[in-house]
Amino acid sequence: MSEKEGGSSFLIGFIIGAVAGIAVGFLYAPKSGKETRALLKEKVGEVREKASEITGKAREIATETGRRVRDKLEHRET
Repeated sequence: MSEKEGGSSFLIGFIIGAVAGIAVGFLYAPKSGKETRALLKEKVGEVREKASEITGKAREIATETGRRVRDKLEHRET
């Protein structure tokens, strides 16, 4: 498995885990429907933000790794 595929798998697993955790939490929460919907909206925003952060970090790592590989290949050719 390449590093890119591993990062994608982690991100997908993270998002699925977060959604499942939130869903279970709501099923057992003793709140009204209105309160539950408000909390759900808040938590979905948090998950989106975290997923965006992880995706951005993964892009940075992939870009840096690509740059290092190109540099090494260029040095080998000379």
